[in-house]
This record gives sequence, structure tokens and C-alpha cells, in this order.
Amino acid sequence: MERLLVLEDGTLYRGRAFGSSNFQIGELVFNTSMTGYQEIITDNSYCGQIITMTYPLIGNYGINSDDNESLSPALFGLVVRDYCDQPSNWRSQESLDSYLKKNSVPGIYGIDTRQLTLKIRQGGTMKAVMANPDADTDQIIADLHQADFLHDQVRRVSTSKPFPVPNRGHKVVLMDFGEKLGIIRELSRRNCDLIVVPWNTQAEQILDYHPDGVMLSNGPGDPTDIPEAMETVKGLMGKTALFGICLGHQLICLACGATTFKLKFGHRGANHPVKNLATGRVEITTQNHGFAVDSASLEGTPLELTHQSLNDGACEGVRHRSLPVFSVQYHPEANGGPHDSNYLFDDFIDLMDKTSGRRMENKSFNIYGKEQQNA
Repeated sequence: MERLLVLEDGTLYRGRAFGSSNFQIGELVFNTSMTGYQEIITDNSYCGQIITMTYPLIGNYGINSDDNESLSPALFGLVVRDYCDQPSNWRSQESLDSYLKKNSVPGIYGIDTRQLTLKIRQGGTMKAVMANPDADTDQIIADLHQADFLHDQVRRVSTSKPFPVPNRGHKVVLMDFGEKLGIIRELSRRNCDLIVVPWNTQAEQILDYHPDGVMLSNGPGDPTDIPEAMETVKGLMGKTALFGICLGHQLICLACGATTFKLKFGHRGANHPVKNLATGRVEITTQNHGFAVDSASLEGTPLELTHQSLNDGACEGVRHRSLPVFSVQYHPEANGGPHDSNYLFDDFIDLMDKTSGRRMENKSFNIYGKEQQNA
């Protein structure tokens, strides 16, 4: 069956349909990863976006229940060059087409994704929507011009109430702005006793858990759309160790007086080189963000630049000059790879060791943060 992809600038792409027919206007972006399409489509940071995969063959190893980064995908569409409807992998449990249908996500294949990616690079991200071949495209283009980008993505994907992920190590509160399950996996591997809380949880509520540290997760959209979270970050600084990833990084910078801006076409993919300014080491990173911190705006703040993109010089990491606070723009949990920057979770553990003033091997905490003696 044929399907259309209609762009805000009036461009029409004609391809073949897969996935559902739940068409929604979204922000058209591209991802340069060569593997990991399951992790990409289940990343909540894509809420409200239509993803173009630059790697041509998608769907060839199917979908399994272990590699998801969220319980259900939040993207609005998937665009690929070649879709494989007969996956071949011992871990595969269903096809990508079946998975997208179950989760009401439309897809289109058989179009020139190279040309589409160049269009996005040259003109920037734009609104787009999929449609049936007999649709009134003039009306669709008019609707695209009138539509606004979403401003409630974090509210859509964050947990609605706190929940624990018990363990016997450091007590960590994870603020969920659209967290990837990979973050929970990495903290759990380090025995962290987690409490996951909604995006709008206030600082006083978080401190009532008596955490050794707070993790600020990744998430979708413009960080200035959630000023409440920025106020929470301000209230946490100096009272506990803080580690921010992606949107969490941007919130830390905003809370310290820096500014953010929208990138022309974003950084999305598993092959972005970043330089660690302290060691001189270059790390290959996974990224997914459409906004960035203005490096020049760090001047006059208590933050210093620690990591920098080798592609465009963008701010990729900061640390506070006097408080136990640091953050990175990219994804050190990076399921699907690469794993060059997993060490940042160990740095977070070390920071909590230093600031909490206690080792946790012989202690555990309940959900209310009260210390208990192990049997």
C-alpha cells in the first residue's frame, strides 16, 4: 500500500506503508546510527518526532522484549529506505511492522532518505506528517503551517507517580523527564537503591528521601518549557550530588545562569566524537537532542566546560567549580553502543562516596530514606 510523507515546505515523498495509520504532525529529524533501531524508537526523547534513519536497511533483526528503552514508544513516525519484513535473529520475537502497529506508530519506506537528510541539514528540522495517497495535500500543507511544535513532551512521557527500584547501595533519586531504561540498568549494576520520581517533583520532596545523589534524566523538547524543573534543580544544588544527562544537563546549566538554543537539525546518532578536555581523550558518543547549551553563556556562571563536540564545537559537558554537580549532553548509558563513556556512572558513585561521607556496603535504605541495619 502506498503512503505519503508531506513536509511543511510542500515537498511530497511517495513510498510504501508499514506500521499503523495513526498519522500525527511531528518534527522531522534524522538519526545517523547504523544499529540499534529498537533502542532509538523506544527512546522517550523522540516524543513528538518523526525519525528518518540514514542507515538504509531497518527491521532486519526484528524486535525483542529486552532492548526497549521505555515501555512504549513516543515517536510520531519512522521513515526508512529499505524495510525488512522477514527478520532473522535468534532474539527476535516480532517484526518491526507488528510492533509499530501495536503501538500506533506509522512508518514509510521506499523513499530516498539520503536526499531527505540533506534537505533537513540544509533547511533545518521542520514539521511533517504521513498521509494516505488520496489525501488532500494542499489542506495538509496548510495544517502543517498552522501547527505548532509540542511543548508538553516531558509531561507526556514522565512517570505519574514515584516508584522504587530497590537495591542495597547508594540511595539515588532519579528525576524522570523521559528517562531511558539504560540509565536505570547502569545505576542498578552499581547497586544504587533507586526512587524514580515525576518531572515536577519539588526539591523538598526529593530531599525528604535523604538521597546520596540525584540523577537528572534525559527527555524530549525544549528545557525552557519546564521552568518548574529548573527551580527544583536550583533547590537541590549544594544539598546532594547531582548528575545530569541530556535534558538534565541543560537544566543544570539553566539553573546556574547559562542559556540554551535550538540547533538547526540536532545531534542524533551513535557516532558523535566528543573531546574530554581534562584528559584530551576523544570518546565516540550516542546523542539525541535538538537543543544545546550556549558555551559562551557559561562565562560568569559557576560552571566550567569539560566536554566539547568535535563536529561543531558544541558544549557537551560541564561541572560546577565548587559543588558536587556535573553533567553531559550525550548518553553514557548508550545501549546499542558505543560504551566509551560508561565511566561517568562510576564518577557519580565516587562523587556520592565523597559527599555522603559514608560507604554503603553494610547499609540499606527504605523508600522513605530511613537508615536500616542489614541482617
